[in-house]
Amino acid sequence: MRMAGWMAVLALLAPAAVNAQKVKQTPYWASISAAKARMRTGPGANFPANWEYVRADMPLRVVQVHKEWRKVRDPDGGEGWMRSFLLSEQRTAIVRGDIALLRAAPDAGAKINWRVEPGVVGRISHCASGWCEFDVHGRAGYIEANRIWGIDPGEAID
Repeated sequence: MRMAGWMAVLALLAPAAVNAQKVKQTPYWASISAAKARMRTGPGANFPANWEYVRADMPLRVVQVHKEWRKVRDPDGGEGWMRSFLLSEQRTAIVRGDIALLRAAPDAGAKINWRVEPGVVGRISHCASGWCEFDVHGRAGYIEANRIWGIDPGEAID
């Protein structure tokens, strides 16, 4: 009887274990979920940290997976390894180049809601036809996708 009970528990846990092992195909976009996150030179805590990020939501490109470690690329091209629990699937982006305009609608002639400086990080959603909805702590609007790093050219996000 005890054996049957344990078998039932294991049967319930098996799907969760399988789902936990599913890994996205690289490359893919992620963001830093922690207030502080160390990038390491290799996939292990024994490797030295080569950078410490103190900016949650910073977009990263995951380029390789090794167990619970992810090799990531930052907006400046730096690469290193982070533990997967430091990353989120929340899509974010960083403004590149000059000051960018956040518009009321995804149209170059739409009213300007905000101006955002290079380096500003925001959450992105509803990307299509070269525009993304960009939200910086509640100040939102549409930004041209070519003004941000954190989305692939031509990518659509619902």
